[in-house]
Amino acid sequence: MTATRKLAPPKAATHLDLTAILVVVACCACWGLGQVAVKVANSGISPVLQAGLRSVFSGSLLFLWARFRGIPLFEKDGTLWPGIVCGVLFAAEFLLLYVGIDKTAASRGIVFLYTAPFVVAFCAHFLIPGDRLDLPKFVGLAAAFLGVAIAMGESAATPGRPTLLGDLLCFAAAVLWGITTIVVRTTPLKAASAEKTLLYQLAVSGAILVPASLLMGEPGITDLRPAVVISFAYTFIAVAFISFTAWFWLVRNYPPTRLSAFTFLTPVMGVIAGNLLLGEAFTASLAASLLLIAAGIYLVNRTPAAKAGP
Repeated sequence: MTATRKLAPPKAATHLDLTAILVVVACCACWGLGQVAVKVANSGISPVLQAGLRSVFSGSLLFLWARFRGIPLFEKDGTLWPGIVCGVLFAAEFLLLYVGIDKTAASRGIVFLYTAPFVVAFCAHFLIPGDRLDLPKFVGLAAAFLGVAIAMGESAATPGRPTLLGDLLCFAAAVLWGITTIVVRTTPLKAASAEKTLLYQLAVSGAILVPASLLMGEPGITDLRPAVVISFAYTFIAVAFISFTAWFWLVRNYPPTRLSAFTFLTPVMGVIAGNLLLGEAFTASLAASLLLIAAGIYLVNRTPAAKAGP
């Protein structure tokens, strides 16, 4: 009888190398385009139902991928309860986000959602060794957040007064996103494969969001024209399957605060995608936001100067 070899938890890097930077920027571009895809798909599939079906379909693809590669998914490794917690947080995040955006301006909702890195940075400062929130990191995160606020500022001035409830729901979604990242890094999930970590979230959220859509009385699927089908396919194949798998690999192996700084690129890339695909203008505000975000990324990822010896 051969003993089962227990894999040691991967040692997380203390900085982002070129591979990590390329992967996280690609993820941000994918998520930015995903916002356009969701907007198109929403015209034929109700938002919460769309999120639930996305989890179901991408979870099925992920399961087949893991089986094909021989990645163990059901061994006892202490990840069951943390995985369920992450799945519930994941489902609640998207439920709050979609309902919140329905009750406030979408641009305001996006700005509130991307306060999530502040939640990660604050929690990591106390819970993750070596990921301290020093002054340069704080200034960098603040600069990046200001860049997002500027990029979305013009859209926030649309007619109609956003509701406080919608703003609070979007902010709550951001808090849940940040907490999920911390749970992955501070529980046995940090030693699990990225595929298993993601499958927990997709399986649990799919089981929650689809019934939630029915309970909310959403109209469901109303139009399956080609644009809707293609856009929805992009959200569950490229976004929820490929990019989320890559993201959780990054979270397990690199400092979450530094990764979170790059997520500020997502709404900016979403605006760029809107410009290319929907004819939206590339404004001076967007250019200013890109400069601020670049400065924020530099500050968060800068290597501190070595201290002189005695």
